[in-house]
Amino acid sequence: MSMDLNDYTIIKEGEAEILMHAKNEVFYNKTQVNNRDMSIAVLRTFISRWKLEHEALLSKRNKSECEGPAEKSQDDTCTTSEEPVKTEGKVRGELKPPRVLEALSASGLRALRYAREVEGIGQVVALDNDKGAVEACQRNIMFNGSVACSKVESHLADARVYMLTNPKEFDVVDLDPYGSPSVFLDSAVQSVVDGGMLMCTATDMAVLCGGNGEVCYSKYGSYPLRGKYCHEMALRILLACIESHANRYKRYIVPVLSVQMDFYVRVFVRIYTSASAMKNTPLKLSYVYQCTGCDAFHLQPIGRTVSKNTSVRFLPGFAPVVPQECSHCQKKFNMGGPIWSAPIHDQEWVMNILSDVKSMKDRYPAYDRISAVLTTISEELPDVPLFLSLHNLCATLKCTSPSAVIFRSAVINAGYRISGTHVNPLGLKSDAPMDVIWDIMRCWVKNHPVKAQPADQPGSVILAKEPVLQANFARAVASLSKAQAKKVARFLPNPERHWGPKLRAGRQITSKHISLLGEEKVNGCLSHQDSELDAKRQKIEKLEDASAES
Repeated sequence: MSMDLNDYTIIKEGEAEILMHAKNEVFYNKTQVNNRDMSIAVLRTFISRWKLEHEALLSKRNKSECEGPAEKSQDDTCTTSEEPVKTEGKVRGELKPPRVLEALSASGLRALRYAREVEGIGQVVALDNDKGAVEACQRNIMFNGSVACSKVESHLADARVYMLTNPKEFDVVDLDPYGSPSVFLDSAVQSVVDGGMLMCTATDMAVLCGGNGEVCYSKYGSYPLRGKYCHEMALRILLACIESHANRYKRYIVPVLSVQMDFYVRVFVRIYTSASAMKNTPLKLSYVYQCTGCDAFHLQPIGRTVSKNTSVRFLPGFAPVVPQECSHCQKKFNMGGPIWSAPIHDQEWVMNILSDVKSMKDRYPAYDRISAVLTTISEELPDVPLFLSLHNLCATLKCTSPSAVIFRSAVINAGYRISGTHVNPLGLKSDAPMDVIWDIMRCWVKNHPVKAQPADQPGSVILAKEPVLQANFARAVASLSKAQAKKVARFLPNPERHWGPKLRAGRQITSKHISLLGEEKVNGCLSHQDSELDAKRQKIEKLEDASAES
C-alpha cells in the first residue's frame, strides 16, 4: 500500500501502532485508553473462564457417559476416546478460539490491541460504515505485521445489518459508538452466542443523566432522575435497555462489570438463552421515587414471586412503596425508571480481573486508573442500588458535615452495612433505611446546632421530629475500607488537560473547540488549514494565469 508517511503520525498504545492522518478523517480519542485497557482485562478473564466452563461441561458429559445405561454389563469399562465425539455436526471436545466483533472500529486500534495482546483470541472482525475508516483500518492492520494480518479483518458494512445476518456467530461483541448505542442493541443481542459477552459503551451522558429525560425515554425506555446518583442510574438504565432487547428473543443478561469513567458508561454483560430464566426479569427491574425536598429515594420493584410447594408464581409488585408526600419532609416525589435494580457487578469476576491486571501491570498503559476503579468496585455493596451523598444530606439540614468515617461508623454501629461507590468519591451506599439515616443526622445536629430556618423548609420539617434511634458516633473498625486503610489511591485526577470527549471524525476544527482540544492543538490545526488554503489559492491562480496566456 503506497503512502507518504510524512502525512501521518504514528500513535502507539499497548502493543499496537496506528497511523493517524494530520486531518481529522478517522476518529481517535486518546482518553479511551482507559476504556480499551478495561476491555482487554475483561476479555482476558472471559477467555480463561470460557475455557474452564468448557472443561467443566466436558467432564460432566464424560461422567454421565461413564455411568452409562443400566443395560451395560459390569465387565464393560468406561474409557474416554482420544478422538473427540461428533454430536449434531459439531466436534465435542474441541474449543475454538473466541471470535470477536468490533462493530464500530474507526481506526481499528481496539481490534488490533485485542489481536496482539489477548492470548487465545481467534478472529477479530472490525466493521465500519465509513469508507475512509475502513481504508485506515486496513492500512493499520498491514502496519502492525503478520499477527494482525492473520487475525484481524476489516469490512465496510452497516453494523446493524451485519449482526442481524450473522446471528449467534460471535463469542464477544464490542459496541463503542460515538453517542448512544440504542440503535445497535437489538441486532447485537442476537449476534452473541449463548454464554457470550456483549461489551457496550454509551457516551450520551447528558441524556442518560436527566438533561433530556424525554429523549432518554425514547432511546432507552427509561426516564432518568437528576440526583447525585445519576451516573449510576445511567448504568442501570443501559442494563435495563439491553435486558429489554434480549428478552424479545428469549434471552437474558448477567452483568459481570459495569463502569462509569471519564465521560461515559461501559457495561460488560453475558447473554444466555432461556425462556424460563427470562421470566425473572421483572424481579430485576424497579421504578425510583425521588423526593423533591430531601435526599430520600425509594425503589418500587416491578414484579414479585410467590412460592407454593415446588411451583413459583410471578405476580405484579406491591404498590405503592411511598405515600403521596415524603414522610420525612412532606414534599412530593418524582418518579423515574425502570432501572436495573439487581447487582451490576459480579464480585468474583471483579476480583479475578483486578488480580490479572496487577499481575500484568506493565501491559496496561492506563494501569493506575483501571486498577483504582476496579479496587473501588471490589469494595462496593453489590446488592444496594444507587447511593446517598453526605454533602446533600447536610445541605438539606444546613448543617456542618461529619467526616465520612464518623458517618460510616454511626451506620455500622446501628447494625447496617455501608460502602463507597466508584461513581462518586462522596457517594455512600448503605442498606440502612432513610428513617435511620435521618435519625443519625438528627443526632449529629443536636451535637452541632444549626441556625433556625423557616418552618416550611425540608430541613426544618426533618429536624422538628425527635430521633427514634440514638446514634453512636464511636469509630467502628470497619469504617474504613481495606483500600482506604492501606491508603490505596481510588480516585485519580486526569493525566493531562482537555482529557475528555473529542470531535467526530471529519468535522473541521475551529476556534470554538479550544475547550475540547486545547489552545495549542487548535492553533496548530488552524495554521495547517490556512497553509492548505494558501496552497490551493496559489494553484488556482497559476491555472488562471496559464489559461489567460493561452
